[in-house]
Amino acid sequence: METLDTNNCQPWQMAAHQVLKRLGVDPETGLQPGEIKKRQNQFGRNQLRTIKPKSSWLILAEQFNSIVIWLLFASALISFIFGEWIDGSAVMAVIVINSMIGYVIELRAVRSMEALRKLSSVDTRVRRQEKIQKIPADELVPGDIVLVEGGDVIAADIRLFEASKLQLNESTLTGESEPVPKHVEKLSGKTPLAERNNMLFKGTAVTRGAGQGVVTATGMDTELGNISTLVEGAEEEHTPLEERLDDLGKRLVWITFAIIVVIAVTGILRGKEIMVMVKTSIALAVAAVPEGLPVVATIALARGLRRMAEQNALVNRLASVETLGSTNTICTDKTGTLTENQMTVTRIVLGKNEFRVSGEGLQIQGEFSQDESKVDIDEHPELVQALEAGILCTNAAVRKNPDGKLEAVGEPLEIAILVAGLKAGIIKSELLSKYPEEREVAFDPELKMMATYNSNNGGYRVNIKGAPEAVLEKCAYYMDSSDRFQMEDGYKDFLLRKNKQLAEQGLRMLAFAEKRSDSSKVQPYQELTFLGLAAMHDPPREDVAKAIQSCKSAGIQVCMVTGDQPVTAKNIAAAVGLTDGDSQVVLGSELKKPKNLSEQDRQRFLSTPVFARVSPRQKLDLISLHQNAGRIVAMTGDGVNDAPALKKADIGIAMGQRGTQAAREAADMVLEDDAFSNIVLAVRLGRVIFNNIRRFVFYLISCNISEIMVVFLASLINLTLPIRPLQILYLNLVTDIFPALALGVGKGDLTIMERQPRDVKQTVLTHRHWMQISAYSLLITLVVLIAFGLADRWLGMSVEKTITISFLTLAFSQLWHVFNMREHGSALFNNDVMRNPYIWGAVVLSLLLLLAAVYFAPLSEVLGVVNPGARGWGLISMLSVIPLLLGQLSKHIDISFN
Repeated sequence: METLDTNNCQPWQMAAHQVLKRLGVDPETGLQPGEIKKRQNQFGRNQLRTIKPKSSWLILAEQFNSIVIWLLFASALISFIFGEWIDGSAVMAVIVINSMIGYVIELRAVRSMEALRKLSSVDTRVRRQEKIQKIPADELVPGDIVLVEGGDVIAADIRLFEASKLQLNESTLTGESEPVPKHVEKLSGKTPLAERNNMLFKGTAVTRGAGQGVVTATGMDTELGNISTLVEGAEEEHTPLEERLDDLGKRLVWITFAIIVVIAVTGILRGKEIMVMVKTSIALAVAAVPEGLPVVATIALARGLRRMAEQNALVNRLASVETLGSTNTICTDKTGTLTENQMTVTRIVLGKNEFRVSGEGLQIQGEFSQDESKVDIDEHPELVQALEAGILCTNAAVRKNPDGKLEAVGEPLEIAILVAGLKAGIIKSELLSKYPEEREVAFDPELKMMATYNSNNGGYRVNIKGAPEAVLEKCAYYMDSSDRFQMEDGYKDFLLRKNKQLAEQGLRMLAFAEKRSDSSKVQPYQELTFLGLAAMHDPPREDVAKAIQSCKSAGIQVCMVTGDQPVTAKNIAAAVGLTDGDSQVVLGSELKKPKNLSEQDRQRFLSTPVFARVSPRQKLDLISLHQNAGRIVAMTGDGVNDAPALKKADIGIAMGQRGTQAAREAADMVLEDDAFSNIVLAVRLGRVIFNNIRRFVFYLISCNISEIMVVFLASLINLTLPIRPLQILYLNLVTDIFPALALGVGKGDLTIMERQPRDVKQTVLTHRHWMQISAYSLLITLVVLIAFGLADRWLGMSVEKTITISFLTLAFSQLWHVFNMREHGSALFNNDVMRNPYIWGAVVLSLLLLLAAVYFAPLSEVLGVVNPGARGWGLISMLSVIPLLLGQLSKHIDISFN
């Protein structure tokens, strides 16, 4: 990486135009394609660390980096030493086949994960070739002209040349907790990092305002890169689930080795050939150790993430998929998540005069009426004054496209005000020409108000909009027609009652006020004059009620957490089925640190479904309250102020359409369409993924243990080994890989969202699962040994046929055993296993491979398998279905292993 040569003069020491000149860029046009390519080659990608895609060769090499593969190599080597060329070659073939299957499967999973990472990459707005465009942040180069606004995360070090009320949160870099104001003037060369206020630094977030600047450093050359402990070549991410599966496999290694020693020593003492016992012991090691568990977990996770992405839910962190399945509390905001986020001003209340406004959404064909009669706006100056205050106090923009349709940018609430103004013939750009904005006081979540200062005939018109109760508390006067009167308590109470009445109808309420001043330094929220109330309609999403009902069935508590007033929140909660309309609403001001709450309040808040007038800081207390009660909490958010809550929650969920970059980066999951129903879908998929992995592990280990027990028990009673080493290896390829993988990618049981959430601390296999695994394994073992004994003693078959019958009985018992993986109590034929097409494909493929082991001469000779004949096939068919029949019966008299 190279740094920019500025003749030892740092960007913050230079005037903005000098920096632009040194970087060779015109701020009005930006960089051209040829220059961009040149600088990308010179400076590299804008990354703190290079996450290199896992190469195909590395994935292939990793298939051979396994203790099991080493044991197989040792077995092949010993076979060659003793002159067993067929056995040795067969073992080598098994190594190649097993490794190639693992390679193909893992390659697809890894590439799928890499593709998903690209879907959630951060974009940055730049000016290139005279056009404003969005590009991936890692494509930025020094000299790029970057445009920033509130909520953006800064992707490189930038020298500002334009700033409007710009403030940043630089706590990630400097530790400063308060927002830092920015300007464009040059600074002294000795200015410390925390005071370089003409610079924007990578990793910080814009809290308000807007600006433009030129990139001066990227990647590891940024200030964040200089102090970063991150190194190139990122560690591969492993989920807790994958790590637990890996630990399970390692523990089974030691158990297997103990069994192998017993089998080998017992066999040798009883006169069996050392070579046979050595190869059998090594083959048993392969049979018992499920080395593919972490790979299958990755496959299941990757497939689940892809399905979530297809449903507009992008998961940023792999480990979050596991946590989603355990989520038992969802704290969701109201606007845009439970509602459509398409606000329309429907009423404006000016004291005792109430005006209705027609037209929906972005339709500007609407009219104002009073008592069902159309009114002339010009005859109601107080209405114009209220609308003007609301319009001046917005940061949104509405413009008409060439096709005549409106295009809006900004908060839906502010867009609704601008559209109402257009219906009255008031255009924001013309209004700003008459009253130029001089200063803005950004919205304060604690005060629930914002203000702008606009020039007015040598003085200033201070416009305020905010929550009605907050604004009315600061109002000393009110307007009636063109006259101003002293605000009396009785009149204020009347306005508050009117506000509550409309809010109870589910309307979102906003108040407008103003004050006149000779100075732009005067405090904005004192001695205000009340202008009016605006009531806005935001209908609930159609799919929310069904999604909330699904949460209730799944044992998931849903809490609405909104900044809106209680009556509005209560009305929407009842409309979407969250409450019955009589539930209590808790105000954010009642929330305290959990340690400061009484036990009575703690229990009350834990069961409360609606929280209103909640600030971002109070969200943290609510999350702590639920987490301290042992709950797994999902929290939604969209603003830069929501980032701390999104990080603190077990699952942070950012909005893709209205969410800021700061919120999206802090979140574990991004909803591209802001739909609450997709949160429920993600929780369901999280449950399905965990259940699939548990089912796969259960099946694989029960099959592997049955193989161990067959050889172990035969060795203890000094029988001829019922199954040969190469047959065990072939069996692993057939019954372990294909049916087990099919179980790992199923769509899940239809009733999975009718169960209580799983305890996040619960292991993959509980004590109950191990008891059931032991029972299934013993059952399969017994039918194999019975088949072996009947073929030998009752039917008087040859050793080759007897071993073939025990091998095929074991193979078919394990193959049919896959159908025992259905849910307890589910229908015999209509269940998640029977509906899984991959299961049927795996069964058919495995059947063909087993028949090939009997009838394909080259393979049968290697495996030592012969045609069992009609009587042999009858014995195999009769005995191999016994574990299936008893397993199916247990589904209706036993408890589920899920």
